[in-house]
This record gives sequence, structure tokens and C-alpha cells, in this order.
Amino acid sequence: MAGNIKDKEAFQRLNFLYQAAHCVLAQNPENVELSRFYCSTQKTIAKRLVLRQDPSVKRTVCKRCCTLLVPGVTATVRQKRHKRECVTVVRCLSCGLTKKFPNNPKHHLWVDQPEAQLENQHQSEQGPSSKTLSQGDKAQSVAPSTQTVPSDSSTTPKS
Repeated sequence: MAGNIKDKEAFQRLNFLYQAAHCVLAQNPENVELSRFYCSTQKTIAKRLVLRQDPSVKRTVCKRCCTLLVPGVTATVRQKRHKRECVTVVRCLSCGLTKKFPNNPKHHLWVDQPEAQLENQHQSEQGPSSKTLSQGDKAQSVAPSTQTVPSDSSTTPKS
């Protein structure tokens, strides 16, 4: 994800801001404004540098007011049924925004699926490598190129 040095430094800065917001709320739960400032700065940096944040980070930050959602401190978490499905409802105590997340154990985020990984996409575009070919496949792929084409005697000049 952090391929070059610039992105690595930016991700380290985002990580620091996220951890600082957590530490501020852990030490004194009344410092919601400072935590909100760190989260809004993190969001601004990520947007300005066009960096994708992990869904677990995005789930813990309120989209409306940029408050870090800590259960019992800045958010309430409830398990409810919504349209025959169990969902987790997270409600921000600062602005009242609610988020609903499915409780389905079979539900997987796109980021967690193997197709979403960049390494797997490059391998599928290139096709099978020579290491993955079996011996029989190598013999078949090499055999047509080593065969000689018989020359027609009518096209070759006689000396």
C-alpha cells in the first residue's frame, strides 16, 4: 500500500494522528475537541494526497463531525434487527449520526478479498509464469518452436 517513500511517510503521519486521537480520549474523555481536530486533520491529509484509508479506520470516525467513535465515550453501539438482518448500529453522541454495519459472518469487505490485492491482479494479467507450468506444458510449449519446416524442393534454386 505504501509503495514509495512519499506515501510511506504520509501513511505514518496518518497513523500517528489516529493514535494521538485515541490516546487523547483514553487519558481524558472530555478532550473530544482535540481528538476531533486530529481526526479532521487526518481526513484532510488523506484527501489532499489521495490516499485510501483502511475501512476499519473509516468505521471509527464520524463522517459528519470527524469525532473518533469510541463506544461508551463518544458513541453508543447497539445490536438491532433491520429488515430481517442483524446489524450493529453506531450512533455518534456529538452530532447524532448513525451508521449501520451488517452482522453477517459471511459478509466480507472488498478490501479483505484476494481479488482486491494488487499483487494478485498483476499475476492474473501476466498469466501463468514459467515456474507454475508443469513439465508437460513446457514440452508442449517448446516443441512447436523447435520443429523444422521441410523446405519445398520446387521453390529452392538448383545449382
